Amino acid sequence: MVNPVSELTVQALKEYDTATVSNAIEAFNVRDRTEGYASGSLACQYPDLPPMVGFAITCTADSTTQGPKRKNNRHALFDAIAAAPKPVVVIIQNVGPNVERSCFLGDMVAAASQQLGAVGVVTDGGVRDRSGIRQRAPGFQLFSTGVVASRGSSTYLDVNVPVSICGLEIEPGDLLHGDESGLVKIPLDIAAEVSVQSGEIIEQETKLFDLLASGNATLDTIKDHLKG
Repeated sequence: MVNPVSELTVQALKEYDTATVSNAIEAFNVRDRTEGYASGSLACQYPDLPPMVGFAITCTADSTTQGPKRKNNRHALFDAIAAAPKPVVVIIQNVGPNVERSCFLGDMVAAASQQLGAVGVVTDGGVRDRSGIRQRAPGFQLFSTGVVASRGSSTYLDVNVPVSICGLEIEPGDLLHGDESGLVKIPLDIAAEVSVQSGEIIEQETKLFDLLASGNATLDTIKDHLKG
């Protein structure tokens, strides 16, 4: 499958933090500024890692419904990861009755997903084995709303369907960018332009920081640099 965004653009986007990328998207007026990002309830579990950039493979899952074990579509999810444009970000939406006790990922699934081309997982539920994932899938990023000890009755359900994660609507194939500041969706048709704009924003911000460090900043020069 052909990547909807070039590998060069993906690599370029990795050079910028997510807050800068979010600012860059604003310059193109393609969506309201209150849209396109996840809420603060979604936490980056490895904030020391570099930015995560990848194309969404989505699924729904449930680990808190009691009763007999249901059919698990984990193999269908792995098939989708393997077939998708790379890099992949796996998106898992909880549809179970108790999101605070849910768990959809541990070290085994993380390591297997990484081997198939995934660079991270985003879920509005829980994860576990943080230290094990760090050891067995180094560089693999996690975004979740919590960490729990037990996998419960973890079951993957529908694969490659529209999902909603902490206020962010995600479709299969969407381009995502995430780091310690959170997660944003980059419109595919302006991804290359966003990478260029991100560089320009860094240059503009550096001028202000240099001015402040020089001790020569005035109220007027600060206002001038912070226009908009």
